[in-house]
Amino acid sequence: MEFFRDAHNNLIKNSKSVVRRELIDEIDWSHPLIGIKGFRGVGKTLLLLDYIREKSPNQKESLYINLNSFYFTRRSLSGFADEFYKKGGQILVLDQIHKYPDWAKELKKCHDEIPGLQIVFSASPVLRIIEGNDFLKDIAKIFHLPGLSFREFIQYQTGEKFSRYTFGEIISNHEKIATEITSIIKPLAYFDDYLKFGYYPYFLDRRSYFSDDLLKHINLALEIDVTYLNQIELKYLPKLRKLLYIIAREVPFTPNISKISNEIETSRATVMNYLRYLKNARLINMMFNSGDEGQMKKPSKIYLQNTNLLFAVAPDNNDNATIRQTFFCNQVNYRNQIKSIEGYDFNVNGKYNFTVGGKHIEPLGPDGYAAADRIEIGSGRKIPLWLFGFGY
Repeated sequence: MEFFRDAHNNLIKNSKSVVRRELIDEIDWSHPLIGIKGFRGVGKTLLLLDYIREKSPNQKESLYINLNSFYFTRRSLSGFADEFYKKGGQILVLDQIHKYPDWAKELKKCHDEIPGLQIVFSASPVLRIIEGNDFLKDIAKIFHLPGLSFREFIQYQTGEKFSRYTFGEIISNHEKIATEITSIIKPLAYFDDYLKFGYYPYFLDRRSYFSDDLLKHINLALEIDVTYLNQIELKYLPKLRKLLYIIAREVPFTPNISKISNEIETSRATVMNYLRYLKNARLINMMFNSGDEGQMKKPSKIYLQNTNLLFAVAPDNNDNATIRQTFFCNQVNYRNQIKSIEGYDFNVNGKYNFTVGGKHIEPLGPDGYAAADRIEIGSGRKIPLWLFGFGY
């Protein structure tokens, strides 16, 4: 226990989040069992440490544990939690919960047998914590930590503070909002950098190695999050990597499942499963015209999950239309329902039909909207593309 206490104190003292993630303010921290899911490198560990610093000023009452530790190959998680609680502990923070065997069963045991102890844990986005999990589906509260929004990136770069806006607020008041923001900073001066390296926070101290770090995280996500957690044999990893590269080279595209299955030499059903795995791993976004993707219907369009992935996996795919649509989909999709629709690029919340393009694009039809790149301030139903990066 003392070894972990020393490591905890060292981390709290020597780690500092340059960008404070506002998800901290959105979570009801009174709940006894909270999970934070997110792609590798989005900042889950630093968020957990910030939570300890902000919500548990008495350091003896909280303890951070990384379950990479070999100690837990012989010690049960519930037994450790019980000892910690009996010594005055109140908040146990567990990083990388999926590294512990029988994690769901052990978390439920802690919840049921140590009611005075709060457990906060981080996990891979692939991990099924609620869906189909009889141990935790009724007791765990799960939150997803995305990468940095364009707004958060600008705040770090400039030191200024900017408000978040709902999609409805942007639609209704975009001219006023954009005028206020551009009176303080020039958002387009930061836009290209954000597209290339602004989504994952490790650019803050490793910008020159950003692409290499991101490729490493992508490969680890495929090797561990997708294959291991979905119980896929490693011999099929090259097919997953090839599929991701095909998507990156061709996005946005309407997938021809038969063609893809021939190219990666697997069945149509397996291709559909692979696409779902990549989506759950936060590597791609799939758009549907109608129906539920859970019904294994073919997506109408596929995008990479964010533009940083696009530049890392397929740097030669520098088509402006692809980059713009990927940015819009990524930033809007976090808090809104977005799907494909005939005649436009996207439908948002079942109400707003959007075309995404350059500075000269105009809304299509009397009810359409345009998200226009390379403009600071819009008018009417023509809205600056960058402003949709202020939604979270």
